[in-house]
Amino acid sequence: MSDERSTGWSGGKNAFGDFAPAMVHYTDRVLFDEVWERQELSKRDRSLITVAALTAMGKPDQLAFHLAFARQNGVTDIELEEALLHLAFYAGWPNGMAATGVLKDVIERD
Repeated sequence: MSDERSTGWSGGKNAFGDFAPAMVHYTDRVLFDEVWERQELSKRDRSLITVAALTAMGKPDQLAFHLAFARQNGVTDIELEEALLHLAFYAGWPNGMAATGVLKDVIERD
C-alpha cells in the first residue's frame, strides 16, 4: 500500500519506535491503514467485533485501547455495557466481568 493511502496511524511506531520494524509495519500500515479502512464493514462494526474477540480471549490490556477506540467509532457506553453483558454469557462470566471493569476505567478516565 502506498503512503498516500496512509491514515497517519502510528500506534505501532509509538509503541516500538525502531524496535521490531515488521511489527510496526503490520500494525500501522496493514492493520490500521488497510484492514480498518476496508469499506465492507464500518469502523463501528469492526470495533464491536474486536471488543467481542478481545473479551472472549480475556485480553484486558488490548481491550482498554479498543473500548476507547469503539467509543471514538460511535459505539455508545450503554451499547458497550450491553455488549459486555451479552458476552459474559457466551465468553464466560469472568471475562465479561473483567471487560466491564476495563470499560468502567475507560469511561472514568474520559
